Amino acid sequence: MTQTPILQFGTSRFLQAHADLFVSEARTAGQDVGPITVVQSSGDPARANRLAALTQGYDVRIEGLESGLPMQRIARVTSIARTLSTASDWPEVTRVFVDEARIVLSNTGDDGFAPRPGDTDETTRIQSLSYPAKLTRLLRARFDACGGPLQIMPMELVADNGTVLRDRVLTLAKDRTFRDWLSVRVIWVNSLVDRIVSQPLQPAGAVTEPYALWAIEDQPDLISPCDHPSVRILPDLRDVEALKLFILNLAHTWMADQWLQDPEFTPDLVRLFVARREATLRRLYKGEVLPAFDAAGMGGTARAYVETTIQRFANPFLDHRIEDIAGNHAQKVDRRIGAFLTWAQAQGDVTPKPILSRIAKRVRAAGASWTEAP
Repeated sequence: MTQTPILQFGTSRFLQAHADLFVSEARTAGQDVGPITVVQSSGDPARANRLAALTQGYDVRIEGLESGLPMQRIARVTSIARTLSTASDWPEVTRVFVDEARIVLSNTGDDGFAPRPGDTDETTRIQSLSYPAKLTRLLRARFDACGGPLQIMPMELVADNGTVLRDRVLTLAKDRTFRDWLSVRVIWVNSLVDRIVSQPLQPAGAVTEPYALWAIEDQPDLISPCDHPSVRILPDLRDVEALKLFILNLAHTWMADQWLQDPEFTPDLVRLFVARREATLRRLYKGEVLPAFDAAGMGGTARAYVETTIQRFANPFLDHRIEDIAGNHAQKVDRRIGAFLTWAQAQGDVTPKPILSRIAKRVRAAGASWTEAP
């Protein structure tokens, strides 16, 4: 039976073109990493064809500009050895988690860590649980089996995602001995991921840009998932996190807000939006975003990142739909715009930010729940 040291929760096109691709390329280069068991946690039967196709190998189409010149290539991903679903394969998910896994990855969406009513009830059926509650049950099974050390690496776009997930699991764990084991035998890793994945391919695969980053915060006993040019082990993620969330993601959410307010007259693709409204985007960066980075002592780095970001947005090969970005809009405004306004004040930036403040105020008035800023 094939052993899968990496267990991944999530089947998204982003994961297919990011972590799964990196591990595949590392294996092709001769590294002893992976393979991966992928677990669908949504239980969506419409994605059954995707699950079946993942183990057969799939293509990732990489298209964009490198050094100003067009590039297109197809990468074949062969790192996924097994696929399971929490809805139908929970006993096997548990066995793989207990017996095989050394690294656990996840990317469960913008509300993936959000508590659900039945999380604290041990009789709640699996599919009604949040991801942290499902993870807690699996960790308890590994604890009861006297399992070895484990590394948890969430990839959700949440500041300090490993710490946030750890604290959520510790809240759900009731046994003090189990809680101690979670703190000592489990390594909780903060990471930040960055790649624009614009379209799915059928039945599996994706279209993506050349740029990719998996920034992982270093700590004792950390295991890198693979050695890859896009994987960077850093002593601290605060600077790359601020750049990613408050320049790239903030602009995406601003575009989505424009589209939601006036979809008839707003371009529906990111590259078309930038082609028509680049001057407006640059004014937003210059007037409301960059002063905060200047106050933080990151002005030069931020300006360079703005230029790279605008080039990525304008990628002529990617049909990145703003409608896709607009999903879970309230949570994204919270984490990207609301959190930026809080962060800017903490850096000592007191310049007015009328556009971003107006968006944050409107969404907040509509009932968005605010989370703690990074």
